[in-house]
Amino acid sequence: MSNIKKDLEVLVKGDLEESPETIENFSHDASMFELRPSLVIAPKDSADVQQIVKYVSQNKAKNPELSITARSAGTDMSGGAVNNSIVLDMLKHFNQILEVNTSTGHAQPGVYYRDFEAETLKHGVLMPSFPASRDLCTIGGMVANNAGGERSLQYGKTEDFVESLKVVLADGNEYEMKPLNKKQLDKKISQNDFEGNLYRDLFKLIDDNYDTIYNAKPKVSKDSTGYHLWNVWDRETGIFDITHLFTGSQGTLGIVTDIKFRLVQAPKESGTLVVFLRSTDDLGDLINTVMKNKPATFEGFDNYTLMLSLRLLPLFHKQIGWVETIKMALQLIPDALKLTRGIPKMILLVEFQDDTKEKVAERVHAMRQDLKSYKHEALFEEDETEAKSRKFWIMRRASFQLLRSKIKDKHTAPFMDDLVVPPATLPNFLPEVRRVIKKYRLLATIAGHMGDGNFHIIPLMNIEKASDKAKLEPAMKEVTAMVLKYGGSLSGEHNDGMIRGPWLKAMYGEQVYDLFKQAKHIFDPQNIFNPHKKTDANWTYSMSHLRDKF
Repeated sequence: MSNIKKDLEVLVKGDLEESPETIENFSHDASMFELRPSLVIAPKDSADVQQIVKYVSQNKAKNPELSITARSAGTDMSGGAVNNSIVLDMLKHFNQILEVNTSTGHAQPGVYYRDFEAETLKHGVLMPSFPASRDLCTIGGMVANNAGGERSLQYGKTEDFVESLKVVLADGNEYEMKPLNKKQLDKKISQNDFEGNLYRDLFKLIDDNYDTIYNAKPKVSKDSTGYHLWNVWDRETGIFDITHLFTGSQGTLGIVTDIKFRLVQAPKESGTLVVFLRSTDDLGDLINTVMKNKPATFEGFDNYTLMLSLRLLPLFHKQIGWVETIKMALQLIPDALKLTRGIPKMILLVEFQDDTKEKVAERVHAMRQDLKSYKHEALFEEDETEAKSRKFWIMRRASFQLLRSKIKDKHTAPFMDDLVVPPATLPNFLPEVRRVIKKYRLLATIAGHMGDGNFHIIPLMNIEKASDKAKLEPAMKEVTAMVLKYGGSLSGEHNDGMIRGPWLKAMYGEQVYDLFKQAKHIFDPQNIFNPHKKTDANWTYSMSHLRDKF
């Protein structure tokens, strides 16, 4: 038994584990990385979290390797949920839905989104920023990554729905964070304690560099990189909101213990226009045409994703059951007939929502009429109900989970998996991406949020081999340069972690990167929270912790 475990067993009520099986289970997430924790703790309550943070803070000087990473479902694709010191398992005990009404949802970070959604739908409402992993992820992970997904086009991202957070900070105390007006902010700043110093230092950092920070905001519709300092202090409204800093911080500033979300009305009816696109030459113009019709959702996936999904179709039963899988296969027969005219380059899903099925059908049909000029490049299917289009949404949402374990000796290698560029640049951007994929002889699937210009490019590699491992850095350099050339962001949803953190300086420049580091230091001067992620990430360190086996 380690000394750390002996010390903490006296202080906490929760479960402390260091068995080989537990260490192995918590040593990796959905990323390419592996860090073996020395201890896994499932805290019972906030008091436990506070005791753990105080212990680490007090012992950090004599044990520099001590640190804490909070983790729930472990679905993070950037390496944000692994650590070689203490991992907090928030899934085991922090899993209570505390209150849901027609406007607000209040729950703990270890609650699965699927369970939270089931409860909100009883009230006819929804927290709409769920990612494609909606059946696997927790709401704590969504806050940590500033998650977004297919509904973000219409509603925005998680940061737009966080009303308040309770967070254990580096002094080992829990604080509530919510929007403050200037009078409330001044009161906080006047406090002669840890919280007062924090508010005072953060306000000064942002206010002194106000224009620099606001000009640094990525000029795309969604972003999960860096620290969103530009959303914290608004001189015009006089609102100061630290929840915007914590949402997307990947647990590098403190440990979230409690979450309140704003909720929206759930859609009553929905339908989808499916577009089988033979060529992407006019994709930019097509996207502009679609966006004029204000779809609720506009998704897409490429021919590689389609063919792999069809190939793996029998395996969908693990997620949706045999009956639904058989239904899905039968529904695909008409679409398979379409494929006899040639495999489409992309399949686009343009979804509309309205109060009645009739209105939805009208909007789906009107969208098809607006795209008549593309009839030589595309085939169309009007799925005026959600049930009819479900087969394509299952492919879009579930394929990554299947790819993680079912493609022989190759594995998902998410290192350029979350790029965002202005949609108008896609006709030039996508061929350049394909050239990089071809240059490095990668098998890769492309799926994305077309209306946002946000693409998930998932290479399938055998990174246990030195030859494949050697491709990561040069390919990442080329893709990063390409994204920045088109005015994009390296991450729309999946965050920085260990894979994109080392490239933050390239994206933002030295001055803004230094402001990010100062913000981290204000909250976490000893670097006890989730090290080696975001501004503390280092490419050499990350590459030295690639998984040896999958």
